[in-house]
Parts: sequence; structure tokens; C-alpha cells
Amino acid sequence: SAPEFLMSQLQSGDSALMQELGDFPDDDLRVELVEKECRTVRHSVPEDGVELDPHVRDCVKSYIQPWLVPIILDVLCCPAHTFLFFHPMLFVLPHTILTLVLLYSPQVKSPTLAGLSDDSGRTLTSSDFNLRSLTPDQRVEGLLAFNSHEELDRLNQEARQGNRHPKLFALYPPPDEEDAVEIRPIPDCPKEHIGERIMVRCQSIKFEIDIEPIFATMALYDLKEKKKISENFYFDLNSEQFRNFLKPHTPHVDNSTLAKSAIFSITYPSQDIYLVIKIEKVLQQGEISDCADPYMTLRECESAKNKDKLEKLRGQAETFCQRLGRYRMPFAWATVKIIDVVSTATQDRDVPDSDTLKGVKSSSIDRRAQLPRRNSERFSTTDEQLCNISAFKPATITINSIFKQEGDRLSDEDLLKVLAEIKKTSNPQRRIKTIPGYIKLDMSPVHDTPVACLSTELIPLIPVPEKNTRTIKEVLEFPSSEVYVPHNIYRNLLYVYPQRLNFVNRLTSARNITIKIQFMSGEDPRCSLPVILGKSSGPELLQEVYTPVTYHNKSPDFYEEVKLFLPAQLTERHHLLFTFYHISCQQKQNQSGSCETLIGYSWLPILNNDRLQTGQFCLPILLERLPINYSLHTPEVPPVKWMESHKGLFNLEVQAVSSVHTQDNHLERFFTLCHALEGGATFPLRVREEKIPENKLEHELKLSIISLSSSSLEPLVLFLHLVLDKLFTLIMQPMVIAGQTANLAQIAFESVVSIVNSLHNSQELVRDQQGRNSLLATYLYWVFRLPDPPRDIHNAGSDTVNYTMGRATAVSVGNMLLQSRIRSSSNPDIPAPHTSDEDAEVKITSPYKTYTGVCRENAYKYAWFFFELLVKSMAQHVSQLDKRSVPRRCRFSDRFKDDISTIVSVVTAEIGTILVKQQKLSLHTEKVNISLAFFLYDLLSLMDRGFVFQLVKNYCNQMSAKSVSMPTLISMRLEFLRILCSHEHYLNLSLFFSSPASAPASPCPSISSQSSGSCSFQEQQRILGLFELSQEFKQQHYLTGLLLTELSAALDMESEGGKVQRKAINAIYSLLCAHDLDHRCAKPEVRAKVAALYLPLVGIIIDSTNYLDFTVSDTRGGKNKTGGPEDDLQNVPPINQSVAMAIAGNPFNTLGRNVLVAMASMQGKSTATLAADTSRHLLVCFLWVMKNADKSLIQRWTVDMPPSQLNKLLELLTICVSCFEYRVSLTQALQKSQQAKMQLEEALLRGMGARGEMMKRVGGSVVAYFLRENLRWRKDLTQWRQTNDRQDKTKAELDQEAVISGNLATETNLIVLDLLETIVQAVPLAECKDNVVGGVLKVLLHSLTCNQSTTFLSHTFSTLRAVVVKFGDLLFEEEAEQCADLCQKVLQYCSSPVDENRSQACATLYLIMRYSYSNNFSRVKMQVTMSLASLVGKSSDFQEEYLRCSLRTILAYAEEDTEMQNTQLPSQVDELLRNLNSILSDTVKMREFQEDPEMLMDLMYRIAKGYQTSPDLRLTWLQNMAEKHNNRKCYTESAMCLVHAAALVAEYLSMLEDHKYLPVGSVTFQNISPNVLEESAVSDDILSPDEDGVCSGRYFTESGLVGLLEQAAELFSNGGLYEAVNEVYKVIIPILEAHRDFRKLASTHDKLQRAFDNIIQKGHKRMFGTYFRVGFYGAKFGDLDEREFIYKEPGITHLPEISHRLENFYSQCFGDDTLVMIKDSTPVDKKQLNPNKAYIQITYVEPYFDDYEMKDRLTNFEKNFNLRRFMYTTPFTKSGRPRGELQEQYKRKTILTTMHAFPYVKTRINVIQKEEFDLTPIEVAIEDMQKKTRELAVATHREQPDAKMLQMVLQGSVGATVNQGPLEVAQVFLNEIPADPKLFRHHNKLRLCFKEFIMRCGEAVEKNKHLITSDQKEYQQELKKNYNRLRESLRPMLERKIPELYKPIIRPRDSFKRLSFRRPQEENS
Repeated sequence: SAPEFLMSQLQSGDSALMQELGDFPDDDLRVELVEKECRTVRHSVPEDGVELDPHVRDCVKSYIQPWLVPIILDVLCCPAHTFLFFHPMLFVLPHTILTLVLLYSPQVKSPTLAGLSDDSGRTLTSSDFNLRSLTPDQRVEGLLAFNSHEELDRLNQEARQGNRHPKLFALYPPPDEEDAVEIRPIPDCPKEHIGERIMVRCQSIKFEIDIEPIFATMALYDLKEKKKISENFYFDLNSEQFRNFLKPHTPHVDNSTLAKSAIFSITYPSQDIYLVIKIEKVLQQGEISDCADPYMTLRECESAKNKDKLEKLRGQAETFCQRLGRYRMPFAWATVKIIDVVSTATQDRDVPDSDTLKGVKSSSIDRRAQLPRRNSERFSTTDEQLCNISAFKPATITINSIFKQEGDRLSDEDLLKVLAEIKKTSNPQRRIKTIPGYIKLDMSPVHDTPVACLSTELIPLIPVPEKNTRTIKEVLEFPSSEVYVPHNIYRNLLYVYPQRLNFVNRLTSARNITIKIQFMSGEDPRCSLPVILGKSSGPELLQEVYTPVTYHNKSPDFYEEVKLFLPAQLTERHHLLFTFYHISCQQKQNQSGSCETLIGYSWLPILNNDRLQTGQFCLPILLERLPINYSLHTPEVPPVKWMESHKGLFNLEVQAVSSVHTQDNHLERFFTLCHALEGGATFPLRVREEKIPENKLEHELKLSIISLSSSSLEPLVLFLHLVLDKLFTLIMQPMVIAGQTANLAQIAFESVVSIVNSLHNSQELVRDQQGRNSLLATYLYWVFRLPDPPRDIHNAGSDTVNYTMGRATAVSVGNMLLQSRIRSSSNPDIPAPHTSDEDAEVKITSPYKTYTGVCRENAYKYAWFFFELLVKSMAQHVSQLDKRSVPRRCRFSDRFKDDISTIVSVVTAEIGTILVKQQKLSLHTEKVNISLAFFLYDLLSLMDRGFVFQLVKNYCNQMSAKSVSMPTLISMRLEFLRILCSHEHYLNLSLFFSSPASAPASPCPSISSQSSGSCSFQEQQRILGLFELSQEFKQQHYLTGLLLTELSAALDMESEGGKVQRKAINAIYSLLCAHDLDHRCAKPEVRAKVAALYLPLVGIIIDSTNYLDFTVSDTRGGKNKTGGPEDDLQNVPPINQSVAMAIAGNPFNTLGRNVLVAMASMQGKSTATLAADTSRHLLVCFLWVMKNADKSLIQRWTVDMPPSQLNKLLELLTICVSCFEYRVSLTQALQKSQQAKMQLEEALLRGMGARGEMMKRVGGSVVAYFLRENLRWRKDLTQWRQTNDRQDKTKAELDQEAVISGNLATETNLIVLDLLETIVQAVPLAECKDNVVGGVLKVLLHSLTCNQSTTFLSHTFSTLRAVVVKFGDLLFEEEAEQCADLCQKVLQYCSSPVDENRSQACATLYLIMRYSYSNNFSRVKMQVTMSLASLVGKSSDFQEEYLRCSLRTILAYAEEDTEMQNTQLPSQVDELLRNLNSILSDTVKMREFQEDPEMLMDLMYRIAKGYQTSPDLRLTWLQNMAEKHNNRKCYTESAMCLVHAAALVAEYLSMLEDHKYLPVGSVTFQNISPNVLEESAVSDDILSPDEDGVCSGRYFTESGLVGLLEQAAELFSNGGLYEAVNEVYKVIIPILEAHRDFRKLASTHDKLQRAFDNIIQKGHKRMFGTYFRVGFYGAKFGDLDEREFIYKEPGITHLPEISHRLENFYSQCFGDDTLVMIKDSTPVDKKQLNPNKAYIQITYVEPYFDDYEMKDRLTNFEKNFNLRRFMYTTPFTKSGRPRGELQEQYKRKTILTTMHAFPYVKTRINVIQKEEFDLTPIEVAIEDMQKKTRELAVATHREQPDAKMLQMVLQGSVGATVNQGPLEVAQVFLNEIPADPKLFRHHNKLRLCFKEFIMRCGEAVEKNKHLITSDQKEYQQELKKNYNRLRESLRPMLERKIPELYKPIIRPRDSFKRLSFRRPQEENS
């Protein structure tokens, strides 16, 4: 099998390289002890000299013992994947690499009309611009300085290799972490939990008077949670004088009590946290109000007045202090809301994360994972989320309201009520009095612990101060809700809160009450322990404390907090003792002694049934001396005197903060029973209330183990490490109970499983990206260790014991796992493991019980935990072995290996089962699969690798179940392999198990004579084989083989959304990324070796080109087109992005997007294409292999490749170029050309992968590394994704990204260029060089069409020059089309504004001329000329000054080329350049008309006409015009340009060959448009098509003709002229039929059908053009003066629109005051005009047809197509006014005829003829009546009658009051027979019109009757009445005939017709 084969082969010659990669390291997973980091200078441990209880001992041990961490030893480098966490800025960008300048920078000039306004020679013509007057650019050095082709190649090669980036992936965005399953983050080291920290320092507390010492306490309260959230911090700021008052009561002062600063920690910051400061003073006589009185009345400022008063007060104070100094009284309090301070201090910072105040959850980054954030309901639903309090500037706050303390409102409840009031109204109700004064605090966030801090246990924290500085105290937090962080230090504190006392019913003088509190270890008064923490300015520890006194209050409340250190060893004698006193404030005369009067006692035992007592208590009070042994009882009823007969009178609360006392019944019980097992316990054992005899112990222990998981989450988490340690001890060590071996292993294992399950399921706890519960991961990594061996075998040699333990444990964990897997799983035939008899000392038996389903399921679900457990046990075992004596394969017994194999196979089977059940990928199976992979990954470092490979093989075989869908399986196997391949020594494992045969023999490429025959066929096959995924390869490189097999399978699959493909590609991609950035692979020879490993990947990628999505847009036709490049002309969008244009060498919509359409024409399966970003990943892998593989090997490969394969390779390279085109502009960089902008937008709009390719540039990760700050607030973003999606990047970041992205573009393109050079240099060795050179050239040209950096361009031009030098003949002979393209591209760069690009392009263009001189020079000249023409015509921002400069440089080359001086070349070049120069002059003109489209088109039209004798150039200009029209959305005109172009081609073809199916020149096209006949002007005598260089463009072919016509059809269709589409296809179809191209015929007829459907549907709804007559008058217009044009405007254009447009444009040219718009349409009299002004007259005109024409023009289309005559009418009267009475109203009709028919190749056409005739008033009346009648007829006979419309027309016809209505017309013209016989006919005609009119009215009225609604009945009657009245009025006039007209007719008919149009002479006279 493969693995064995691998093991046996190790190549000798590779030993040196193996050293490079770290040899075959003993990469053992070992475990090492790591000391715990301690925050304090020493560990917190219990006091010395006490014998500890076993539980306490275990706790302490677990808190201070070192971590046991697994590490890989002997590794030479950091893990391969560390790079994922920060993509290093691996390089400083070489300064030369990037001059990222885009091709064009547009310049917008304002429109000038210099050429029109004055002919002062502003327009340049070719004659007056002398090229020689310019200075040429810098020439490229050594252009012809090479002796041989080899030398030329070598020089280019050296230049290309300089300054390259060694690491391609350093420039590429890092892999997407969503797929990065192989990242198994190292869990954070367990730390003591700390929230956000704030330091508060009190600067001063100032009252108006200063007479006595005062003391302060500070604590935090959370109003929302209604609880106190920190312990008290005590401080005072008293002067030396006041401190001396208290001297008698403070024996000594400890430094720790002088702190003035405190550090508070807040885990759950909320809006409602208040800092409360309480102020106390020494007890004195009087209520609080009396004592506060002087503070409120006396003023410091009036000190002179009050001097005596103050002195007196100070004296009193001193007396009180000396007498009552140990008692305090409440005095005042103040508060500040933390969030207010934080937010004001944050607002004036310009931090990028200021948004966090709006309530983003946060916690600082180092604790992010370690603090299990609670995402439970209660936090996620609050409207004000947790707020951030760690990012504000240090601030100083002054609190101005200090409230007087109310004696009856001391409790915390009262305080919280007042705080709530303050929150609502911002000040408490008026009744709380304030004391004048202020408190000044400094607040600042704490990130690093400052010096001189003390922990809450008063142990100094690191860093320790050098000199004596004032201390800062850490204040213990009481988090407002649970914190799930296991205990990590020994902490054992007790807090006692006396709350209230009730002496109301007591008669004696108990009024000023204080309580003395002591912690006693026995009943003797001397047993009082000094464990109580003192307050400020006093001793650190006290034996007793007194609570403050409320004056004259019999039932006082207390707010005291007494903090004490609990002894580690508690006994039943320990208790709290409370003694109650009355204090007499006033010294009575006769009393001299104590001021205390004893009232009574109470006490509270600390333990209750051996368990710490905490919580609320209400104790009775004893009135006499304490009885003996009182402390052993709770205050029960011994026969003593109780106050109020033993009623509870004293309320208090006791709380513990302890990492020793679990305060949870289940845990407590479990630990107690476990310790009993370990010996030293006395039976019967007392647990709480019950007693357990020894024989019940096992049963009870089992019960307690089972109930563990039901203990509540918080204590379980707090003691998690201890609980798990104990459970594992039970699993792994046999326990002896009462002399019997008890087997608790199984139950303990089940308990572990259930704990693991409940931790994973808890909503409160965090998981990492592998879904592992962080607490458990941390436990396994840092804490878990094998249990110590049982005590009774200490006598044996300790080494062997350790060893055995290690081995045994691993085995036992394995067994437990195995059982949990095997039992009740579907294969009972796997034998259960028996007792593993690893060694004599220890026998481990496995419980042979069936695991319950739940347990089994969970053990699977969280397999990672048990796998990691097993691995760590094995690692410990391996660490204890003697390395030298135990070889790797003997470390574990065979039985153990079998167990491992079984486990792996059972887990794999389980995955399979679930997959079959669910039939889809579930998160669950994925997780199990991943954990299995990590298990094998770890085993590679522990066990014999051959064995592990065997396991991998078994896995792969098992994971190929038939019943599961393929994508799912591949996906699972991929993730599995991806993890294995991320192994540290994957490269060693893959590389060096290879057979010697695979060392490639390097051919010697430079000897061109070597023909391919000289290397044997076998050799050839072998080299090709290296690039395929062969069986042999899979054997030699096992893991790589597996991974590539999966990739190949994935690419062949059709999966939903390409998920599997993405996974497969990302796997390979992240792997290569790891190699690339691995410093072991820095040397080129190592890289070559690694690249050789991935050669089959190249084969796979080449085969998958069909699936790649390499375009930016998705204009790709069928996904699986077949056929050659001729087909590309179909299914392309119309002109704007047409292939035709690309082929014509248009610089913009270059091959880039379109010719790639053809690329899709690979014959292949139809699969979903990959997403763009995934394709990029795959391509970058291909480029990486190509960059690093051995060059000679690649060369041999390309030589031996079959042509079809080579074509695929070249195609792949084309794709690479498009894919890695530079697409980001530097922010300050030049704007790009419009086109590039469009591409950019297009790219943004189209699917660029989920995260938006554009946003996802490299810079992201690099920048993230520098901006770690932001990470803190964006929990959801993992580190390196950080900046990719941010929209608000800074300019610097954007520039940085742009630079890296530019470097990536340059590097990828250079790799492609290297490969092309490799291929070209191998051409002499290949047989069919022609198509190789052609193919390479295609790719090179394609790369020139993309945005490229100057660096790359200079190398590309060098390569192009080398190709021209070496293969000139071939190029100029055979590759005409390529050659044309080449000229086009080079010329384009000749106009580049970048000097470097320009000089390279000039050199190249000159070489093209030089090497074509002896061969086809005329053709090259033609191509250059055409290229220039198309460049000039299409580009709006083309810069001719640069191009002129280039022409001059080329001239310089020709003049300086000594070899060619005595040939004709220099003069020929000179002539060519002069021609080019003249073409350039046209552009200058065009530039001027940039803003006036009509003028511009006229000019282009003129230029095109000028090339009548040069078909190629005329064609180019027609296409330029088409492009321009298309941009303006004039589709019809654009189509016409192409029809003209096609006619031109047809003329040429008909001269060349006479085929029946071809059009007979332009005549064939006249159905489309009669204008086309212009193209026939080119006749034989002018042009002979065979002449060299003429008509050599690719359009002058049949497919070119078809292409032009198809585009025209497409455009006609866009313009809505569907009838024309049909005409165009009539020309195409015969050609297609002749070619038997049925596919195209099918699509053609499909398009025809669509056209006809459109006619049917949209027939009469289409809007065609609107026409206007525009006349220009005035000398200002130059040659436009007195010319009239018909302008064609879009469908619905109103007169004001065109008027406005022209007015705007020309007033810009001439100035507002010069231009005059003539408003009417009367003829313009030139003499009346002001010669200094410019006049424009615009009139709306309608198409005009004679009657006979109307017979043919039936449809709407026919009435709008082919128009040459237009008409407008002008009303006038003889008196000169335009309008008058009916009988004097004349009308003039003007008919204009244009030079060409509309639509034409331009949108305005000259008027060439004008006819006018006038209509007499009666003729005007006839026209009006005919119109009215027509309207009525139409309205009446509509298919869907429209009542409103009908009524409107009727109203106008029969309405009674219509002014100048029908009745009036009849009365004027028909009332009497005219006197003049000439008018008889008109009279009669009008009479007949009226007859028809009245008939139509009748029909309409009838029709209306049927249409009206019921509410219109009256209206209908009215109409009918009016109609009848009208008819009656008209009847006499209509019945009167003119008798003369009805005589027999003598004259011929037609003269009448003429008569009617003749103007009546007598009226003129």
C-alpha cells in the first residue's frame, strides 16, 4: 500500500535539502512544565504551620503548580500557519517597482468654436505643423546592441529577474478564514478574572470649615441590578494636626492603610453604575443635623468674624476625638455616575472607536476570549447594551453636591432608592439637605497595572516600586451577575454585613448603639483572631471593629462592611462574636471610666455540619454572660436570659468570596467523598446531616458523581479544573474501598461526558471557531495532567511508575473512548478491548457495560475533547520514555495501536452513518470530522508515521460511501486533508518519500539546433507525466496526492453554488500560502523542489479552464460553446462591448472582456463556473507553481506538449492576465479614463464574491496588523479580516492597499511573461512554431490592453521586440491580424503621458518598421495608419501632443540607425510619419467640437469621406462614428454607419470573388437605405483589391461582413426599427446558408421572430424621431452661415428642448449677448440682422408625402423611414398680422428636401431645396373641415371606443358656442355662391366636406348614446339637441348646388388638380 511504499523509499541525494526543511525531525509532541505567571510578588497561600484539610490542600496545589503544556520539540520554525494571524509586511516595497500610472488622464476642455468663429489659423493642419520642430524623447539604450538571439534573451531575462518579489503570496490577500479549519487556536492561558478597570484617586474633600478629622469610604453600586458591585475602599485626607487628635486610638499606622487611590474592576459595564462616597466623622453628642449645622452656616470666607467660633469648635472636636475616637458616626455622602465621566472624557477624543459608547459590548482584547461573555437573554435584550468604559481620557471630576446623611436612611435599599431618584430627575427630592463643599476625584482607565499596587489580599502586585511610594489598592469586584472563569488563585475572604437591630422594646438607656465584631477561634477572649481588615490610617489587621453610631436611635440600620481573611483550616470552634454597647457621648460628672455600657451578646458559628455558613441570619440577643461551649451551638436556648424571649432581633448577612469553599451541595459532597477514598478519613463519614459507613461509600460516591452535572453552572465552572482532575483520577486509577477494588471508571467517564455536554450547550459560555468550549480547551491544553500514582507504590522506582502511569492512562482513556464508541453502535463484531496488561504494576480493567445512547452520542459529538485528552496523555507518556532506547515504532504496544485504529474506524463509520441519515452536511459531522483530523495530525507527531498514514488511508476508503452525495463526501475529506497537510512536517512527509526516477533531467534550451526528435519518446512522456496526477505520483507523495485528487474531483462536480470547489481551491491555496511564507523554503532550490510537488496541480488547472470565471462582467455567452473563433461574433452585446471592435483593435473595450467570450468555447462539460475570487485563488496557485518550478523542466514540458494542450495553457495565461489586472487607483492618483471607471463600477456591481473583490485587496491584513486598536470593538471580525470590509479606511491605508495591489498585478503579470518567454525560447525545438508564436503574441497583446504598471510594460515591450527580431518574417507574413493588433497597442502607448512607457513603445514601433522593411512594409504602414485613425476617432481624451512627440522620436531612430542609412527605410518612415501627422490634425479639429455632437459628426463624416479611396480607413472612421452614435444612444444612426461599412466590404468582396450568395456590392443594400449607394463610388480604376496592404483588415472577409451586419441588426432592434432588422438579415441569410451554418441560422431566425413579435406588439406605439428645421444666420457661424439643416431628435422632443440645447451650446461659444434665438418661422431677412450677432431659427417640421406616396406608406414605420421631404406651415394675413378673421386667413406651406434620406449616418442633413405655396382662406377652411371630419371618424370607429375622447371631439363640433366653429365657417363661405367662377370648385368642395362632416356628427352622437353612463342622460339630450340645431342651420346651405359645375365635362381631369394648387392670379394683382 502507499504508506508502506513511502516508508521504504528515501532518496539519498536529497539529504542536503532535508537539512533545509529540518531533516526528519523528531517532531515529538512532548509536554513541558511552564511556571504560572503570577500577578502578585508571591502566590497567595494559606498561613503557614497549619495542617490543611485534603480539599484545601488540593485547591492550593492546583492554584500554584506549573502548567503542563504540550509542545512540539526540535522544530526549526514557527508553525506553518502562524502567518495566518498576521500577514507580515514582508518587504519594503522596492521603489522602482511601481509607477502606477494609468493609461490616460482625461483633460476636459471647454468647448470652443474657434474653427467656426474666426479663421485666424487656430486650427492646425498637417501642412503647418512640422514634426522636426519637436525634440525627440529619450531613446531606449542598446536597442540593436546584441550579437545573437540568445544574448538578447539573456539580457531580457536578467532585467526581468531584477527587483522581483520572492514571495507571491505576501502580495495576495490572505486566505479566507471562514475555511481555515486547520487553525486550532492555542487556548488562552487561564488567568484570574478581571473586568474593565478604572482607577479613582481622591484629590480632596473640602467643606466650608475645617474643624475635625473626617473619613471616607468608596464603593460601586449597580442601580440596574440593585446591588453593590465592589467591596469598600477606605481613605482619609486628614491633616497631621487632626491625625494627632486620634493618636490615643491608633497604636500604629500601616503603610497599606494610607492609600488614596483605588482600582475598581467592572465586568459588566452598564449605564447605571454609580460611585458612592460615604463620609463619616468621630462620634460626638447630637443628631447628624446638629453636627452638620456649623458646616452649613459658617463660611470660610468670613473667617475673621467666625474665628473664635471655629477655635471653639476645634477644641470641642479634640475633646470628642480623645474620648470617643474609636467610634464613628455617619455624616454625609455623594455620588457620581461612572458613564457620565467616561462619555464626556471620550467625546473629545478622536478615537476611531468612539462608536463604542453607543453601547457596543466590549472588553479589552487580551481578555476577549478568556472572559466568557454572557450572551444570555438578559443582556442581549436590554435596550442599552453594555457600554464600553475602558477607552476614555483620564479626567478630573468635581462633585459639588454633598448630601447630608439621614440617620434613618442608612441601609443599601435606601441608598438605591435615592440613586434611582437622582437618575430620573438628576437631583434627589428637595428634602435631602446638601452640605456646601466639594469632592475632587481623578479617574482614569487602567490597562497595565501601575506600580505599588496591593491585591485585595494585600499582597504587592508586580511591578514593585523601587522607592517607597504611596500604595494603590485593588478593590475586589462583586460582579453584577455570574462570571464563568475557573478559580485560579487561592482566595478565602468573608464579608460580614450587620444590617439592623431592634431595641425599641428595651427600656434601659440603649440609644447610641454600636456593635463590636470579632472573629474567634475559641471562647477565651484571647482567641480573638487578628484577621479583620482595618480602615484608613491605622493598623492593617485588627482583632475587633466597632460599627458607626446613629445618635439616639433604638433600632439603628448599619451600612458597615467587615472584611476578614478566613483561616484555611476551619474548626467547629470558629465563630463570629457580636457584642452590643451603648455609648455615652457626654461624660457625666461622677463617671470617670469607660464610655461603653454593655447591652448583650450574639454569635454565629462559621461552620454548619462542616460547611461554611453564609447568607442572611436573624440572631437573638443574650443579656447575660456567655455560657461555656456556647460557640458549638447556634444561638439556641440554653437556660440563659434572652432579650424579648429569644426573638431574632439582630439582622446580618455573611458572604464568602472563596476559591476553596464551593458553596454548592453537589460539589461539596463529591469532593468530600473523593477525599475519603484517598484515605485518612474516619468512618462513618459525616456529610452534612448524614453519616456514611465505609461499605456504603462506593454507592454514595457513584451517586455524587452522577449528580455532578446537575450542580449549577457557576460553581461547576469555578471549580472545573479540580472536578475534572478528580474524575480523571477515578477513571485512571483503581480505587480500593474497604479492601475491595471499586470500579468507578465508567461512571466517572459518563460524568465527564455529561459535563462536557452541558458546558458546550450552555448559552453563557464562549466557543472558539472550531466549536470547542473555551474552558475545556484551556483545561486540556494548560491544566490536564495524568494523576499522580497512588501513594502505596512509592517504594517502586519512581521512573518506572511514571512511565507505567503514562502508558496506562493513555490506554485507559483510549478504552473508555472505545467503549463509548463501540457499545450499542452498529457493529457488535468488533471485540471489546480486554484488560490492557501493559505492565505488571498497574492493571486497568475496562468496565464491560453498555453505554447509554445519550452518553455515546455526546462522546461522539464532543470527540475533540476526548481526542485531545488522549493525545495529551500519550504526549506525557512519550515525554517519560527514554528516547534513545525506545525507537519510534515501539513506543506503543500493538494492542494500543489496534485500539487507536478501531477508534478511528468507528468514528469514521459514525460520521458516515450520520451523513447517510441526514443526507447533507451538518455542523455536527463537520466538527467530528475536523476533530478526527486533528487527532491524526497529532498522532503524526507521536506515533510511527507509517501507522498514521495507514489510518489516513482507511479513513479515505471508509469515507467513500455510495449513499452520500458526492459534494458532501468531498467536502468532508477536504477538510480532513487540509488539516493533515497543515502539519509542520508535511513537506518532509510528502517530498522525501520519492523515487530517484523523478529527478527531472534538464534539457539545454539554448541550443536551438536540438530538435525534438533528439529526446526519446519515453523521456517526453515522463516529463508530461510529471504534470499529471498519476498513480505513481499518488504513491510517492501520499498526502499531496490525496489532496489533489479531491481538488480534481471537486472541479468536475456540479455542486450548489460551487461550495465544494471553493473549499478544495482554498485548501490548496492556503497550503501553498503556508509554503510560500515558510522561512524554511526561502532558498530557490528548496522552492523548486516544493513546486515540483505541485506540478500535477498545473495539469488539473489547465483542464479546468472552462470553469474559471475570469471576467469582470458576465457577458459570456453559453457556458459551453464549441467552435472556432469565427463564432465569437455572435451573442455579443451590440457595439459598445463588441468583439468586432476588439478585433478592429479598439483600445478600450479590448479583448479583455469579450474575446474571452470565445474562451468559454472550450469543449467541455457544462458545469457551474466558479466565483471570481475562487478562480483567482486557483490561478494564483498556478502562478506560484510556475514561478518557483524549475525553468528547464517547464520548458521541456511546453516543448513536448500537444498543440491542443499548449493552446489551453496560453488561454489560461490570458485568463491570468485579465484576472490580476490592476483595478484600484491610488487615492491621490490620476483619475482613470472613463472606460476604466466603467469597469470599476461594473466590477463593483457584478458578483465579485461574497466579500466584494474590490474591498478585499491585500492591504487589509497588513493594515490590520498595525491597527490592532480597532479589533477590540469588533468582536465579530477576526483579526486579519479586519480592514477588508471597512468602508472608512484612511487615505494612508488605501494607498498602502493600492501599492500592494499594484505590486501583485506587476508580479503576477511578470510570472506570465516569464512563462511566455520560456515557451517562445523553446520554439526552435518544436515543430509547429507558427501557431506557438501567434498564440504567445495573442497573450502579450492581451496583457497590453489591461491596466499595467510601467515596470511590467517595459519588460513586455522588451519581449515583444525580441519576438519581432526573432520571428519577424513569420509575424509579417502569416500573422496579419496579430500584426495589426500589435501596431494598434504599441501606437496606443506611444500616446501615453508616462515618458517611460512612451519611449519603450517608440522603440518597439520602430523595430516593427525596421524588421518589416524587407517584408510587407506596405501592409505595416497601412496597419499603423488605420490604428492611428481608430485611436483618434474613438478616444475622447486622446492626447496628440504626446503622440507627436513619439512620432518625432521614431524619426530620430530612423535617422540614427546607421545600418539602414543607405536603404529607403528612413525616407519611407518619414513619409509614413507625415501621413500620421496629418491624421492627427483632424483630431485637433475634433477636439474643438467635442461639445457639439452634430458638428463633430459632420467633421467625422468629412474625414471618412476623405478616405473614400482608402477603404480600410473609411471603414475605421465609419466605425468610429458608429461608436460615437452608440454612446449618444442614437442606435439607428449607429446601425446605419455599420450598414454603410458592410456595403463597403460587400463592394470589395464582389470585386474579389463572384459568389451568388454574396451581396452584389452596395446595390443590395438599398432596401435598407437608399443612402448606401454612396459606397459604390469606389470602383476598380481607383482601387485594386490585390494591391499590398489594402483591404487587409479582418473585416474584408465574409465573416467580417456578417459580423458588421449582425451588429447593425442588433442596433436597429435597440432603436425599435424592427422592419430594418428583417432587411439586414435578408442579406445575411444567403451567406449563412452557403456556409451551412445551421446553428447561426437557428439563432438568426430566432432573432427575426423576436423582431416580428415586436412589430406586432409595439407596432403603433413606437415613437420615431421628431424633426426640426434649424437655420443659422450671421457671419459668426463661419461656413454654417445661411445654411439650413433638418435635425433629427429623439421620439418626443419638444421645441423648447432643442432650442434650449442649441442656445446653451452656442451662447457658450459666442457669449450670451451675441446669440439671438428667432422665435417665429417667417422667412429671415438677412438685411434686417445685426452683423455682429449670431441668429438661430428653429421650426418644428413634419414629414411630407405626396398623395401617390401615401399609397405605399401604410404603416407607421413606413411613414417614418426613408424621409427626404419635410413641411411646416406659416399662417399670415394680407395685412401683415399672422392671424385674422376666417375670410382673411391665409396659410403658407413650406416643403424642404434634404440631401440624404433619414435615418442616415448623422443626425442632421443639409436642406437642398425649398418649395412654398400659399392657401387661400377657403382652402384653409377646407383643410380644417377635413381634419375635423377625420378626427370624428377616428373617434367614432376606434376598436376600443373612448367616451371622453369622443365627447371632446363632439363638443368641438356641435357645441353651440364654438368660436370660429363649423357653423361660422359655413356662414362665411357657403352662405352665397361666390361671384368668381374660379372659386366654384372650392365652394363645392367645402360643401361636400360639410355634408360628410354632418353625417359623421350624427354617427358620433349615436355612438355616444351607447357609451354614456346613466348620469349623462341629460348631457346626451343636450348634444342631440345641438346636433339637430346645427343640422337644420346647415341644411339650406348644403342643398344649394352651383349649376355651372354640373354641366357635361369637357376638359381633361388632371388640370383641375393643378388648378387647385395654382395661386389665383387676380388676388395677387
